[in-house]
Amino acid sequence: MDSTISTSAIITAGGLSQRFGSNKLLELINDKTVIETTILKFINLVDEIVIPAGFEVKEFLNQSGICLDKIKFAPPGNTRQESVYSALMVCSNPKNVLIHDGARPFVKCETIKKVIDKLRCKKAVIAGFYAIDTIKEVEKGKVIKTLDRKRIFQTQTPQGFDYQLIKKIHLLCKDNPVFTDDSSMLEAYGAEVFVVEDSRANIKITNKEDLL
Repeated sequence: MDSTISTSAIITAGGLSQRFGSNKLLELINDKTVIETTILKFINLVDEIVIPAGFEVKEFLNQSGICLDKIKFAPPGNTRQESVYSALMVCSNPKNVLIHDGARPFVKCETIKKVIDKLRCKKAVIAGFYAIDTIKEVEKGKVIKTLDRKRIFQTQTPQGFDYQLIKKIHLLCKDNPVFTDDSSMLEAYGAEVFVVEDSRANIKITNKEDLL
């Protein structure tokens, strides 16, 4: 079957924000919530957005006034991995899919475009930046070795994939919830993952201080 659309974006919004203390996706940045700010970065760059969202976020977006023409919702899972898998099943058979943390509202549109562009010739692309600090490997409070920071790439989102490939890998990993991001699943099965450089400002909001 031919793909019906070119690019979908999955924006995760099913977390409980336990470390934050309240639903961080509904906190304000200027006059928009975190989740609205994130959505608006993608809305004009992709064909559809699928959001695995809990009741609170879904109800807020339904009443927020944000245009829902391109937006679909998926049931959230108990983990991020389950939520992404749920959203992959709702996507409209795109050629490519971007997966982005809803709590990363500071992503630049230029970064999203770079990931989309690289997916024209690669099947797995991640955004991030090379480490600038000295990185130590530590075990039980003791330094084991110093890593070569020129080879250390700190991963962010969006991460972009060939849709059929990432759906297949998620299915294979469905009962193995040990992965901290989607690209690590592909790495575990020997698939190549490529990088595009992003700004360090593309942080994931975890604590209230991050909003400052």
